[in-house]
Amino acid sequence: MSVEAGLALAGSGILQSAAPDPGREGHWVLRAGSRVGAVRTPGGPVVRIMPKTPVSRLFFLLGFSLDPARAWRDSREGSVDTGAYDDVVPALAHAVERQVDAALRRGVLQGYREVEESAPVVRGRLREAEQIRQHFGRTPPAEIAYDAYTADTADTAENRILRAAAERLLRLPGVPGPVRRRLAHQRVRLADARPLIRGQQLPRWQPSRLNSRYRPALRLAEAVLRGTSPELRPAEDEPLSVDGFLLDMNKLFEDFVTAALREALREQGLTACLQDSHHLDTAGLVRIRPDLVVRTGDGRTPLAVVDAKYKVETADGLHNADLYQALAYATVLGLREAHLVYAAGRRPERFHEVRGTTAGRDGPGVRLYQHSLDLSQEPGHILSSLREVAVRLTGTTLRPQP
Repeated sequence: MSVEAGLALAGSGILQSAAPDPGREGHWVLRAGSRVGAVRTPGGPVVRIMPKTPVSRLFFLLGFSLDPARAWRDSREGSVDTGAYDDVVPALAHAVERQVDAALRRGVLQGYREVEESAPVVRGRLREAEQIRQHFGRTPPAEIAYDAYTADTADTAENRILRAAAERLLRLPGVPGPVRRRLAHQRVRLADARPLIRGQQLPRWQPSRLNSRYRPALRLAEAVLRGTSPELRPAEDEPLSVDGFLLDMNKLFEDFVTAALREALREQGLTACLQDSHHLDTAGLVRIRPDLVVRTGDGRTPLAVVDAKYKVETADGLHNADLYQALAYATVLGLREAHLVYAAGRRPERFHEVRGTTAGRDGPGVRLYQHSLDLSQEPGHILSSLREVAVRLTGTTLRPQP
């Protein structure tokens, strides 16, 4: 590829590294980081980053993270239909199109829009700042804001999000022709929805009886809109816009593990606090944030701590920096155990007992556990493995899943 495109990729943060190939002029050596998907630079090639995890399993993790309560009850992989595609972008486009089609089967959603106006009576909430500025606090009229039900689909947040996702997918590289044609059809069905303005926050929507049929499509569409069109930032130039979709596997794996463990622990009446913030030092200068801290039902007493790592086990099975981090968590929380959950490993579980922490009669010293999930297994098997991790965290026998 060209020098300009190579430098843009090297400075983007999308890849772990990008450097000219010393043996072949005009060629670059690219090393993937934690992101998977595809991006296209203006005038440059399409860069496709394939996951080591099977694509169908990757979308199971994504679907679970988007709706953990529903997925915990039903672990069937079909909750996110990726068709027969084994590449991230085609599978994503197919999945979104199928979800949008199901959402629109009973027609385009009519709903509520926010109205701000002057009125002789108070309805909804009073806009106090406007009331003082416009009328010096006197009423009537009253400056109010409220949600009004409307047959107009243009301003309905749900329709705007689905339209934006369809349009974004139509611009992605690598969307198969049949899927592209179906997406274009969905775009026509949503043509009355007002388009989103690039760079602005997504419109807010609240789950309700009215939009229940839209919810699976909405969650997946929001994931598309958050993961597409990254900005490449070359060191000396203005941001360079590209079209693409990228999933951060580190965050996806962390979200999946913590959501699944939270559901398992909830069955036992325990509280799972995500990204629980603490300080390592007494001065409160060094902040630590474990992925998940298990607490008693009242949320007061910590019982266990977990960190999820999208990593493969090394030759000796050790990740020293991770173990040091886990020990710090256990020390600050006053626990005898800390747990690390990896995406792959040679053994389902191993532990290390920390020297200098043996407690004599009170039991063993601090133990650092390493758990490994096999993401090539079926979804039900993966969730069963996480239930076993939850057993270790609680020290109790979890009820079997019906």
